[in-house]
Amino acid sequence: MAKLYFYYSTMNAGKSTALLQSSHNYRERGMRTLVYTAALDRRGGGKVHSRIGLESEARHFAPGTDLFQEIDAAHSREPVSCVLLDEAQFLTRQQVDDLAMVVDRLSIPVLCYGLRTDFRGELFEGSARLLALADELAELKTICHCGRKATMVIRVGAEGRAEQAGEQVEIGGNERYVSLCRRHYFEASGRGRPS
Repeated sequence: MAKLYFYYSTMNAGKSTALLQSSHNYRERGMRTLVYTAALDRRGGGKVHSRIGLESEARHFAPGTDLFQEIDAAHSREPVSCVLLDEAQFLTRQQVDDLAMVVDRLSIPVLCYGLRTDFRGELFEGSARLLALADELAELKTICHCGRKATMVIRVGAEGRAEQAGEQVEIGGNERYVSLCRRHYFEASGRGRPS
């Protein structure tokens, strides 16, 4: 039975690696997968990359991409066994609804990998809708510098301090984002109560 999955975490938890491994498992058995990543992240050049060096060709999605129509058309040409999406936080609400229809109408499993919250601790639109609709939710874990589970991320400026404001979406890696436990997130962001 096909399901809609949402694998979420902070930065550096291995989301892209897990996606690539899942796609490999299908392909190794002769099954076709469709791999997507966000068009706004230009770092990958049409591929999903993991920090440990794995990569795969990928289709791009942008806010106007009709994912149901595109996947349905691809499936009509040649059966698709699984759809995998990296950077799922950048999906629109409608696109998540479309992915649910891919599962329900086409019986194709859809595996989405992405961040749950932004540097302000707010849900991304795509993540919020996935949390509401996904059949299966799984947290991929990474750790804070203190050894606790990291559940939050801060964006750091040139001076290494946590930024308090700015656009929700700014593409970057370890030079801009740091994964922290909730305690250290509140301390670094200045959003907690003084001790």
